[in-house]
Amino acid sequence: MKVRIDAQRCQGHGRCYDLAPGLFGEDDEGYGQVAGDGTVPQDQEHAARLAVSNCPERAIEIL
Repeated sequence: MKVRIDAQRCQGHGRCYDLAPGLFGEDDEGYGQVAGDGTVPQDQEHAARLAVSNCPERAIEIL
């Protein structure tokens, strides 16, 4: 499983990195970004799904 953020849709609410700080971080302007190559460790799958379902812009997708 991998995650991806659509930078065109992200508005910088920060829910992704609040809910799953091991998977997401923020850039210099506060917009979400995927940590590493987006690979989700098995023990972080629930956190990834939580971040996806809580993004107001639906900017995060699971691949």
